[in-house]
Amino acid sequence: MYRRGRHRFRGRRTFSTAPAGSAAGLEQEAGDRSQEVDDQEREAAGRDGDAASRDIPSPDEGRARGKAARKVAPRSSHGELDLPSDRVDPVEQLERQAASRLPELIPLRYGRMLVSAFTFYRGAAGIMAQDLGQTPVSGIRVQACGDAHLSNFGGFAAPDRQLVFDINDFDETLPGPWEWDLKRLAASLEIGGRDRGFGKKERRQIVTDSVARYRKAMHRFAGMSNLDVFYARTGLPEIAERWGPEAGKKTWKKAEKNVAKARGKDRLRAFSKLTHVVDGELRIISDPPSVVPFEEITPADRLPGLDDRIRAILSNYRETLSRDRRHLLDSYRYVHAAMKVVGVGSVGTRCWIVLMIGRDTGDPLFLQVKEAQQSVLEPSQGTSEFSNHGERVVEGQRTTQSASDIFLGWVRAEGIDQVKRDYYVRQLWDWKGSARVENMDPRSMAVYGQICGSVLARAHARTGDRFAIAGYLGNSSNFDQAIARFARAYADQNERDYKAVLEAADSGRIKVAPSDR
Repeated sequence: MYRRGRHRFRGRRTFSTAPAGSAAGLEQEAGDRSQEVDDQEREAAGRDGDAASRDIPSPDEGRARGKAARKVAPRSSHGELDLPSDRVDPVEQLERQAASRLPELIPLRYGRMLVSAFTFYRGAAGIMAQDLGQTPVSGIRVQACGDAHLSNFGGFAAPDRQLVFDINDFDETLPGPWEWDLKRLAASLEIGGRDRGFGKKERRQIVTDSVARYRKAMHRFAGMSNLDVFYARTGLPEIAERWGPEAGKKTWKKAEKNVAKARGKDRLRAFSKLTHVVDGELRIISDPPSVVPFEEITPADRLPGLDDRIRAILSNYRETLSRDRRHLLDSYRYVHAAMKVVGVGSVGTRCWIVLMIGRDTGDPLFLQVKEAQQSVLEPSQGTSEFSNHGERVVEGQRTTQSASDIFLGWVRAEGIDQVKRDYYVRQLWDWKGSARVENMDPRSMAVYGQICGSVLARAHARTGDRFAIAGYLGNSSNFDQAIARFARAYADQNERDYKAVLEAADSGRIKVAPSDR
């Protein structure tokens, strides 16, 4: 038996997704070595104090801990997927999630998820998080993304107006096992390859190349100074230099078109697409159910003072920004707000957009205010240190990303139902772009998977013990091959879950609206 994906916080309850009766045995078998790795990794992540009050392990000590962790969870063990017979039904899992979401949007969520096995996987982060709790872990922890599938990587504008490529979704972020992010990415490549009709050997090569790139990048980061790791980022020049020749002219031309498209997806584009003038006033265009202005869904007795309440929410959000960002935000005035449906797995959570105007109508600002609920990692990794889930998302994002939105912040706000919920705030579009899986061939997916693997390694190197992870991985392909086996096994499980939810739709157990995407 190997140590499973559970973690114990000092002074907190132990959360576990392991089968009943097995937790004690697992902990005994892991022994003092596992607890030592846990304690040291918590310290490396800064959870137990700052640099002035704790010892910082040396690179050699980190590598030694990583190698020792192989005894806790051999690298080959990561190829296993042994789920319990009493595993929670995937339909029931989704129904539980639906309980905290807008009921009128749940059929649309199912509709978007059931387009294919890949779109189902995108929306099934909670299902996979439960399953990952049954898998071996090294005990080395990072600030995990929590949902690192290939569509949650993409391009966006850094504050210095350079296009960077990074993880771009942190709704599920929480300290956790680094392996889980990598397994989520690897399985998404396998499932995406199946969706595109790639052969078994092609898919395996795509996955192993991505994991190998993660491994090699982690070794590279382990050889860099702390500041160099912090400053490292993946921009267009770096991608062109490293992967341009490997991608080939045809693939690179497609990439350049995607870059141009991303640069065009900005606040001016959002303004032209989402707004119009009504009786001399700027208003967000109503397009139910995707976009619905607040006044159309607010009860009549709550309409008076609606704009003032929104301004108060923005004022509270403002306090989470740095002084220079507050000054910039103050140069814009609130105009209008609307509910907006976003994503696949996020459908049903509350999300709204806010139109603000600066100097004139040629200077718009669109903010996205998105609900932050409990991370899918919490049942196994423990509750967040942040009482506000919006703050959890923002702090995880700021810690992990190479560059973050200048308006990234959080707020707790009362909805039209007078229930307070947590939200995080960012710009709606700021050179936003991501690769479309449905347009990928084996070569482009292989290159894309390697870029994602490298970016994920940088994120983990920033937030965890990069020396320990590098020491654990080693220089052989043992770990790469194990993750490829896991990806294939989990893709099979995902297909079974997808079919189970399709059957639930056919039987009428769940209501499904046609996908609008």
